[in-house]
Amino acid sequence: MTLIWPLMVLFVSIPFGQFIFFRGYLLRMASHLRRSNSPIENPHAVNTSEQPYSGTPAAPDHHHHHPILLAVFASGTGSNAEKIMDHFAEHPRIKVALVVSNKPAAGVLEKAAARNVPTLIIEKENFFRGDSYIPFLKEKGIDFIVLAGFLWKIPAALITAFPSHIVNIHPALLPKYGGKGMYGQFVHEAVIIAGEQESGITIHFVDEHYDHGGTIFQATCQLEPGDTAASLAERIHELEHAHYPAIIEQTVLKQVVKH
Repeated sequence: MTLIWPLMVLFVSIPFGQFIFFRGYLLRMASHLRRSNSPIENPHAVNTSEQPYSGTPAAPDHHHHHPILLAVFASGTGSNAEKIMDHFAEHPRIKVALVVSNKPAAGVLEKAAARNVPTLIIEKENFFRGDSYIPFLKEKGIDFIVLAGFLWKIPAALITAFPSHIVNIHPALLPKYGGKGMYGQFVHEAVIIAGEQESGITIHFVDEHYDHGGTIFQATCQLEPGDTAASLAERIHELEHAHYPAIIEQTVLKQVVKH
């Protein structure tokens, strides 16, 4: 019946002069029926070009997280900074993004350049009485500051901007032999003169006072007869290089996740 009805309509329309009208009407109906069956026009049609759903959501990709960016502050040759840069060179989550020094001729700048780590030379007036380079550090996305033989006291504004996100290493067992002027050979000389049986390193958070923030880690070494500041310094450096990068890693991951 579906096939006969259109033919009857055309046949009857001829004597009444409506053949052209009904022919056009039937062609439009046929076209409409074809479109309604098309998967493009039909909103209920299945798009076969898409992959079938497996029923299990895709696992999140953890490899595209932004790394935690460190700024290492150093004033001298940068032996600790060098160990830190090498430790994090291939780290999946932490990257040394900047080396900062207050001395244009500091050896640490060459070590940074050799590793393609950007550097910043800071000026005393701006550091203590200006913006303390906080806008620059924030612009670079710095998350954590590591002091590695940096001799200037950290301004309160910088500590406020990076709360519990600044660490330092001291070449003695704090709270002994810390404070203003106690760095390098001056610390080792004081330890020897005092007749101490042991010395060591202290890794600690930085607050508004020299060598005062909360202790994170300590390691010790024994003094030997005839020790000089230079010979003691060698054993202290061994402790620093052995422990500082690993303790930085643990502390950074803990503090950044916590905050």
